[in-house]
Amino acid sequence: MASLCRIVKHGSNLCNVLERKLPSTVVSLRHLNLQEYQSKKLMQDHGINVQNFRIATNINEAEEIAHSFHVEEYVIKAQILAGGRGKGTFSSGLVGGVQLTKDPKEVPKFANGMLGYNLVTKQTGKDGVKVNKIMIAEAVDIARETYLAILMDRESGGPVIVASPAGGVDIEQVAKETPDLIYKEVIDITRGITDSQARNIAQKLKFEKDLLHEAAQQIKKLYEIFIKVDATQIEINPFGETKDHRVLCFDAKFNFDDNAEFRQKKIFEMDDHSESDPREVDAAKYHLNYIGMDGNIACMVNGAGLAMATMDIIHIYGGKPANFLDVGGMVQEEQVYQAFRILTSDSNVKAILVNIFGGIVNCAIIAKGITNACQNIQLKVPLIVRLEGTNVDEAKIILANSGLPIVTATDLDDAAKKAVASLN
Repeated sequence: MASLCRIVKHGSNLCNVLERKLPSTVVSLRHLNLQEYQSKKLMQDHGINVQNFRIATNINEAEEIAHSFHVEEYVIKAQILAGGRGKGTFSSGLVGGVQLTKDPKEVPKFANGMLGYNLVTKQTGKDGVKVNKIMIAEAVDIARETYLAILMDRESGGPVIVASPAGGVDIEQVAKETPDLIYKEVIDITRGITDSQARNIAQKLKFEKDLLHEAAQQIKKLYEIFIKVDATQIEINPFGETKDHRVLCFDAKFNFDDNAEFRQKKIFEMDDHSESDPREVDAAKYHLNYIGMDGNIACMVNGAGLAMATMDIIHIYGGKPANFLDVGGMVQEEQVYQAFRILTSDSNVKAILVNIFGGIVNCAIIAKGITNACQNIQLKVPLIVRLEGTNVDEAKIILANSGLPIVTATDLDDAAKKAVASLN
């Protein structure tokens, strides 16, 4: 998604956050992620061409699929959210999370080396991710690869299609080296995509003769599903043609509008938390935005921009943030308590820095939540608090009268200094 943000200059707020270089190793921002097979099933159900596939969760299922699913060649793919699966290594010793075979007897053998084992790729931690599902699919000979994406664009105030005949590779690299191969088509959201627009995009992707109409129809269906499921982005890479003259979506990445969860309950129920940091999942229950990091100074802040600044200044003074935690603008006392509970669940945390700039946020509510949390959790690490804004004087009185060893700070600079010094 970050690469698309650079191509379509004005993306969503999430794009803007992703574009920032966080000052530590960060798990990506938490949002609904679908496994490859889930994305393909979603597209398949909406009339979009994908390769034939089946899913196995154990060796018996893999054997049954090998006997009943007859194709010329099989591709067996481990289903995890991280990229780089093809070059990954399993804890079983098997190398490669994507395997090809024409022998159905080898399908369960590959399944045996994948299921239940951790797969380590360039996008996972050193311990990898446990594989609970594999996709057994028809291996397809790709004749040509193109790139197609649909996303919401701030500049045009609606959907835009980004397309390139150079697919199957890093689209950001294409944009850098051959920008003339990147095409942008703005769609009127009230009118929808027109036949001429779909055909124009298909032509720019260099589909010819009988495949031109089929590609245009697939582009229209992709736009229809984009609107229907409240997606913020659909990225198909590659969107291509096969040697037997079919138009297929070979791989897909969906992002969804979190605010549309009430309309898209079935899709959001597909969210698989097995690969997520349990603290992130826990925080989401209380409408807290939490991302675990590898430092030892925990941060509780209101607003993503302020959180970034807080982490940056901790680094400047020689510290390392343990997390990104944004409590938002409508935080209540109970959420502050839950935030402290989650922060202190990290054994690496040796100090906590609270940095609140209250506009919508009531500093007095934050102060009450802090004192309640400290008393109930029996906080054993230094706590540095900087409050500014709405009801800050009342908040300072609450903290001063709490009898708790809370270190107050006059500004962000002072808070960061004190937080780093407290480690010693």
